[in-house]
Amino acid sequence: MRAESRLQLSILRHATRYNGGMKNSTLLGGLSPAQFLRDYWHKKPLLIRQALPGFIPLLSPDALFELARRDDVESRLVTHFKQQWQVSNGPASELPSTAQKDWTLLVQGVNLHDDGADALLRQFRFIPDARLDDLMISYATDNGGVGPHFDSYDVFLLQAHGQRRWKIGATQDLTLVEGSALKILKNFKPEQEFILEPGDMLYLPPQYAHDGTAIGECMTYSIGFRAPPFQELGEAFLQFMADSIDLPGRYADPDLQASKHPAEIDAGMLAQISDELNKVRFTEDDIAIFVGEYLSEPKASVFFESPPRPLTLARFTVALNKRGVALSRKTQMLYRGKHVFINGESFAAGRADKASLTLLADQRRLDSEAAAKVSTDVLEALYTWYEDGWITLG
Repeated sequence: MRAESRLQLSILRHATRYNGGMKNSTLLGGLSPAQFLRDYWHKKPLLIRQALPGFIPLLSPDALFELARRDDVESRLVTHFKQQWQVSNGPASELPSTAQKDWTLLVQGVNLHDDGADALLRQFRFIPDARLDDLMISYATDNGGVGPHFDSYDVFLLQAHGQRRWKIGATQDLTLVEGSALKILKNFKPEQEFILEPGDMLYLPPQYAHDGTAIGECMTYSIGFRAPPFQELGEAFLQFMADSIDLPGRYADPDLQASKHPAEIDAGMLAQISDELNKVRFTEDDIAIFVGEYLSEPKASVFFESPPRPLTLARFTVALNKRGVALSRKTQMLYRGKHVFINGESFAAGRADKASLTLLADQRRLDSEAAAKVSTDVLEALYTWYEDGWITLG
């Protein structure tokens, strides 16, 4: 079908030029973040023609291939040779020829390794950092793709190079093909179809079925958002609380009676244990600390690099006052109330310290003027983070 002849999807066109500064009015097709969140987020797709006019790929295919060979980078190779889906996890030491059709390389977390990719991802910070996940780059040869599927999270699909044909549909049938190496929808029925050019971008809400196929060589950037399952959160919270539970004493039964049924668990035993376990309580503050630590925890594949020759605290202080500091690309810093979270750690900050730390978290940097005003406690924390590779001098 020719999608744009009867397109129900909202298409926004504009002529505003991309200014190269990673902040522009075209990103959402002229919509404000508030309008987009009100009318589209989690609700319906949005196709934005020339969201980033004149967009040039941030990495060449060869640079992406090199990234995929690294141990600290998540990647997957997806092939559809002879109508058979195959998936192999990285490092991608060997790749098919770029002249061969029907294969795709997916590289996760490119923003963790490239300044340009990080800057692009940060354009989407009208969504809170706690929800912003990563920028994935998909390289595909002609006819490459990953089949019709759905994601459990919101996603922006930015065409960076070449063309990709997208078919999408609000299917209610999420039955998957049995025995496939990928989660392929068995009964995908596309409702709309269109071709994206470099600079075009498609937003899809969770569980909206889609199938993208490369027209010739192409690269697509996926800006994904974090939506942790409640089961995963529950299990992690129980582990978190295990570190703070304090139940002194030990089970005892001085009034134990002789049992006629030795294999039966005694009701009195259950009652005593139940009474003790019911003493375990958690507060809203406990939940806030758990959520902050959980959402700021780096992924298992993330490694920080300490400076090869770290400055002494005295020299660091001088450099800080002259240059300021910035968070590492890999650092996640959040806050809630008096609590500040960085890379899975948390601490309570006083009012004055909180002002400088929340500024660092929101702006991801402190200029020299702001850095020169931090307290001794914050200075010591900054120095520790500098030694660990969590922040860099500006």
